[in-house]
Amino acid sequence: MNQINIQYYKNNYGNFILGSFNNQLCLLDFRYRKLRQSVDNRLKKGFNAVFVEQDDSILEKTRQQLDEYFNQQRKDFDIPIITTGTDFQKKVWNTLLEVPYGTTSTYLELAKKIDNEKAVRAVASANGANSIALIIPCHRIIGSNGELVGYGGGLPLKKRLLKLEQNLLAH
Repeated sequence: MNQINIQYYKNNYGNFILGSFNNQLCLLDFRYRKLRQSVDNRLKKGFNAVFVEQDDSILEKTRQQLDEYFNQQRKDFDIPIITTGTDFQKKVWNTLLEVPYGTTSTYLELAKKIDNEKAVRAVASANGANSIALIIPCHRIIGSNGELVGYGGGLPLKKRLLKLEQNLLAH
């Protein structure tokens, strides 16, 4: 059986769970989100692995880069990532990676980018299934009306993250 190394990371923005598989980050998520079990089960099944609480160099590097991000010293992450999900989910997550730091996009814009304008709800659902928060920046996606909608870490955190990114751009 394969293993996903997990560690917990907490700061004044939130309580996170980190996971690595085969020297790649596969999990950076909110420890207490509603979909926690669903996301964990998808990872375990997708990688045919069990969670083992153990540190490694990828998790160490992730914590270091998260500290820099939250301290407004980093805009981009350079950690190897690996995802597991449907082809559609992976397409959405890859498109999310193209949303630049300090900007926002909408579910409709994402749907158009993957040439499936009618898939707005499916795009929103894939966004919610993202297991690598911040690095795959689902927090940068807002409703077409400009409102903050759905976020695994909660809307107050989504607002704080967007504000954090705006502040760094101002420097």
